[in-house]
Amino acid sequence: MEMIAKALAEGRNTLSEYESKQVLSAYGIPVTREVLVNDIQGLVGAAADIGYPLVLKGCSSDIAHKTEKGLIRVDIRNEAEAKSAFGEIVANMGPGAAVLVQEMVKGQRELVIGLTRDPQFGPCVMFGLGGIFTEILKDISFRVAPLEKRDALEMMHDIKGHKILEAVRGMEAADLDIFSDILIKVGQIGLENDAVKEIDINPVIISGSKPVAVDALVVLEQGKE
Repeated sequence: MEMIAKALAEGRNTLSEYESKQVLSAYGIPVTREVLVNDIQGLVGAAADIGYPLVLKGCSSDIAHKTEKGLIRVDIRNEAEAKSAFGEIVANMGPGAAVLVQEMVKGQRELVIGLTRDPQFGPCVMFGLGGIFTEILKDISFRVAPLEKRDALEMMHDIKGHKILEAVRGMEAADLDIFSDILIKVGQIGLENDAVKEIDINPVIISGSKPVAVDALVVLEQGKE
């Protein structure tokens, strides 16, 4: 894949959030509507296209933890707030900074979907509770790629918190067909791109009934094409 080949040629081991989501999107995985900008003019245009409320994030291939570094601003409601947030993020990142202007996806349920390349079994797909609960609860399930729909549905049922996918507290049941498709396609990315070492999509937010990849990181391995 061209974007992966370019990153490897540049000696990089990670894709930026924007690049990572471009890879996901190329495989038909639903991601947030977003535009990468470098200046105020680009910011204003992107905000007009996407509409408020917005999320702004510092975007670079060498940033893994944006929140800790003060590179994320959420629930931006107007142009004045957007310009202020843009200035703060750029100041924290330094010259040549790129900022991701992103739709704010509303939803209370957060999941994680990922991929790890096991030395013995090859690409393994992961599903579990996401957001801040990923590391706290470690409620996850794994399957070896390639996945069929049956495997994907079993994975989702395997986690202890599987009821989060059902209709609960006035929220719609999650669309398991779309979730299954995402899990199958994440496995496909690993099978078709040997250089992809890991994929971390966290959170996947359920908006209404539909899952949307809100943040993503693709980790590469040099020497593999």
